Amino acid sequence: MARKKIYLIIIAEDASEKTKNKFLNLSKRYNAKVFIFGNIENNSKAIGKNNKAIIGISDENFALAICQIINGGDTIGQN
Repeated sequence: MARKKIYLIIIAEDASEKTKNKFLNLSKRYNAKVFIFGNIENNSKAIGKNNKAIIGISDENFALAICQIINGGDTIGQN
């Protein structure tokens, strides 16, 4: 099975420094956008999982929409 391209990596603010550094380096190597955002508990709840310090987004349009929201742009579905 071929690996999917990851367009966005979201790292929880309370992730360990080792985890943060690992995924920051991987984001550079694979040219993925990265945000250090939220905490493990809230980010995990947002995706319906438990104890996830890292979230990888493989859908390019979804990644762009998340980036726009995090950067303070218009929210999706509002006029």
